[in-house]
Amino acid sequence: MAGVTDRPFRQLCRDLGAGLVVSEMVTSDTSLWDSRKSKMRLNHSGEAGPISVQIAGGDPGMMAEAARENVRRGAQIIDINMGCPAKKVCKKAAGSALLRDEKLVADILEAVVQSVSVPVTLKIRTGWCPDSRNGVTVAKLAEDLGISALAVHGRTRACGYHGQAEFDTIAEIVSAVKIPVFANGDITGAEKARMVLDYTGASAVMIGRAAQGRPWIFREIAHYLATGERLPEPSLEEIRDILITHLSELHRFYGGVMGVRIARKHVGWYVKTLADGEDFRKTFNRLDCAEAQHASVREWFERRITRGAKAA
Repeated sequence: MAGVTDRPFRQLCRDLGAGLVVSEMVTSDTSLWDSRKSKMRLNHSGEAGPISVQIAGGDPGMMAEAARENVRRGAQIIDINMGCPAKKVCKKAAGSALLRDEKLVADILEAVVQSVSVPVTLKIRTGWCPDSRNGVTVAKLAEDLGISALAVHGRTRACGYHGQAEFDTIAEIVSAVKIPVFANGDITGAEKARMVLDYTGASAVMIGRAAQGRPWIFREIAHYLATGERLPEPSLEEIRDILITHLSELHRFYGGVMGVRIARKHVGWYVKTLADGEDFRKTFNRLDCAEAQHASVREWFERRITRGAKAA
């Protein structure tokens, strides 16, 4: 979710019911932190706690130093990424590539846990490939070495995001350890969240791609888990207001030029399931200033709201 779960999006998800949000993945190479991208990812100014910062890398010493430095900057939880399947991450022996080397996994976990006084969590996949599902082994290592909680995506690295997530390995992991396990993968709604929790015995679910353009999914899941009842879909007026708020925060956080560019992908996610959404996305992507983006969103939604009122 690097490039998606920036500070504006995290805050929005928290406001709409997320119990815990985690930063974008940050490299453990602190010599690269002076880049604009890293500075933005490391910016937690004014962010509500607990602040969880995700780090990635393949060197135990560098990972430990990155953890210490993030805690010095305000991190209250350190999250280790061993789940990212991206080639540019795996080719550096980071992310889910680490699952091929259990000794290195143990060295990294031990180094990071011993380097900080805050809780350390871990994100993994079920293994490197379908023939090498070692999620249970890695989970046991994590528990033994002091990891506080574990998030598991129900696919191997080789599977990427293809096919359906499998939850059998997550259920095995839950049975094998006593630390909290968060189930992840293909959880697209409240009923699916309930099913996954019941099937795996996990302590919680983690939502990624399903929140893109639908950040209210968190309150829907929370409400359904608490009451067994579904919340109604948000109205067009509420979606408009959420999107306008999101736009404003993106422009404020990134500035006029970068904020306008980053807003395009988020708006595309919001409107992709709405009638005429694709045509609007193409028009919106040609806009080059914050004011025009705001006006375009308001006008498009107002036309849809008016049309709906007349039809009623």
